[in-house]
Amino acid sequence: MENSSNVQYFADRLLAWYDREKRDLPWRRTRDPYRIWVSEIMLQQTRVETVIPYYENFMAKFPTLRALADAPDDEVLKAWEGLGYYSRIRHLHAAVREVCELYGGEVPDDPEAVAALPGVGPYTAGAILSIAFNRPVPAVDGNVMRVVSRFFLLEDDVARPATRAKMETFVGKMMPRDRPGDFNQAMMDLGATVCTPKRPGCLVCPVMERCEARLQGREHELPVKSKAKKPRTEYRAVALIEGTGAHAGRLLIRQRPNAGLLAGMWELPHVLLPAPSFEGAEDALRDCPLPGGWTVVPFEPFMDIEHEFSHIRWVMRVYLAGLAEDGAAEGGAPESGAAEGGFDGNVAETRWLAPDERDRVAFPNVFIRILEEYRKRKGGGAG
Repeated sequence: MENSSNVQYFADRLLAWYDREKRDLPWRRTRDPYRIWVSEIMLQQTRVETVIPYYENFMAKFPTLRALADAPDDEVLKAWEGLGYYSRIRHLHAAVREVCELYGGEVPDDPEAVAALPGVGPYTAGAILSIAFNRPVPAVDGNVMRVVSRFFLLEDDVARPATRAKMETFVGKMMPRDRPGDFNQAMMDLGATVCTPKRPGCLVCPVMERCEARLQGREHELPVKSKAKKPRTEYRAVALIEGTGAHAGRLLIRQRPNAGLLAGMWELPHVLLPAPSFEGAEDALRDCPLPGGWTVVPFEPFMDIEHEFSHIRWVMRVYLAGLAEDGAAEGGAPESGAAEGGFDGNVAETRWLAPDERDRVAFPNVFIRILEEYRKRKGGGAG
């Protein structure tokens, strides 16, 4: 694995290629550790093309670390809306506040201090330290592990933490001390644009001549990666509750608790169904707790939709619905308040969403899709 001539060949060819071919990305036009940090958090499990507009919008809203630290949670969540994996922004928001408190608002140039920040793992720490501070710290992600596995013909399972640790040590040893940030970014670019998972572009690869996987015709076999556990499936019934009277033209929404999945975001009321089907969905919705003793009254199915998280797949049936008080005929509607049990025993805050408020409230992607479909069918109404 540690053939010194191959290591030197790899580093020299890789950096020469990067100097010619590196991607012009907005976060590469700065050495500001805060901006580099934000970009790296956004890029986790998200394509570059998707991140660029979010990054530019985010930097316009929160141009400095202190601006982000001082911003209200709802405003920050709204700026992240649509990027998914919302724990990333909650950790980042907590971390920049910690930087303000402990380090005077300046990202520390210290590996231990950076690694101790909320949401900062070895990869993110390596990216910040190497790119912003020129520290020789490896940043090993899936792209890097794929490149290393193929070039050096490594058959270790890259899904195992021990393999990642082994590769971090190896990449750290082969990293040029004068250009660690460029080296890390070159590895990322090579994996993202040339040494891709399914169709590696070996003929244009700068290190093809000594790539062991290519020489042995095994580039499509590597890296070895054990299959992740399939996400469990949950069936849920969702209520699109249309207001009447003083709340006409509005939809009832609720806020998730401040911890757990999609923490702090807003959504349509919904319930987990006991069986893997929609049998009994309407009865389950009638039992969905709301403030003031109001009851959901499902009218008719509106749409079916699915959404997959890293560990859960939601299969959802959405119903147009109204409200009744204590089982009576449909009435006006509850005022904003708390409902016990709205999230399998947790507290749900509820409120009415007016059409002109949609751009100020942060929703998860699946509910954005439902609201957009509702608006389309209503000809631009609520949501």
